[in-house]
Amino acid sequence: MNEATEQTNYGPIVALLAVQAFFGSLPVIGKVVLAVIPPVALVGFRVGITALILFAVQFYRKRLWLQDRSDYLRFALLSIFAVTFNQLLFIGGLSLTKASNTSLLAVTIPIFALAVSAIVGTEKLRAIKVIGIVLAAVGVIFLIDPSKASFSSQTTLGDVMIIGNSLSYGIYVATSKDLITRNGAFRSMMWVFIFASVVCVPLGLYSLSGIDVAAVDPKIWWLVLYAAVVATAGPYLLNAYALSKVDPSVVAVYVYLQPMIGFILAVIFLNEMVDFKFIVAAGLVFVGVYLTTRRRHTAIIST
Repeated sequence: MNEATEQTNYGPIVALLAVQAFFGSLPVIGKVVLAVIPPVALVGFRVGITALILFAVQFYRKRLWLQDRSDYLRFALLSIFAVTFNQLLFIGGLSLTKASNTSLLAVTIPIFALAVSAIVGTEKLRAIKVIGIVLAAVGVIFLIDPSKASFSSQTTLGDVMIIGNSLSYGIYVATSKDLITRNGAFRSMMWVFIFASVVCVPLGLYSLSGIDVAAVDPKIWWLVLYAAVVATAGPYLLNAYALSKVDPSVVAVYVYLQPMIGFILAVIFLNEMVDFKFIVAAGLVFVGVYLTTRRRHTAIIST
């Protein structure tokens, strides 16, 4: 009983930490790939390769089909927000704005997720969670430093697309818990990506017609594969698993750990120094994450 409880407590936490590490590598990898390959093509590769991987896994497990036929329509609708809008807006926005703008605007994801959850009734709008999300957002903003962002007319379209991406991802997180819990993480994500690939893959292939594919450096294709497997399939699966175990706001607030993880990796591999600013920002983020997750964490332990 204690072993099961411990697994229930820490499984989603470990999964969500891995999600942020995997997703956190995408902006840098994406910028390198986008210098050669069109944004829509990168989305097509990410979605198509992920769909193939998940299909192969589920085919091997013999767990392809859904028991409730009406869930096919639900997954088709969910795929629009979870992948199609989410990926097209993020990759498109990343190509049109600064990386610092992207990181700063990502603080809106948990806010959108909590707001949508409250509107649709999947989660109650508790003061402790609102305070936690605000504190974590302040920590991220303090670390990134808004003065480094440049919200000029040259980046406006990209900034709006990143905000749209945050809203789309927030809608997905807030509305998918019951559907994913009922069908399982692997099967759920497989159908989400299969439906999304119907739109994203043809668009991606069409966008490739504007470049000389044969001239693309093989290293770029390896980075595309990394973006699909490590920065897409892996985090989406882990995110779905965590979402089946904890509240949507808990899943969303872990987004704030991405810049923390990035900074820590820079300290380890690039010999950057931990300064007072990072310590304050990290403290705010960790306190915010704790407050957002505390109520749910206590409820799990009591069972």
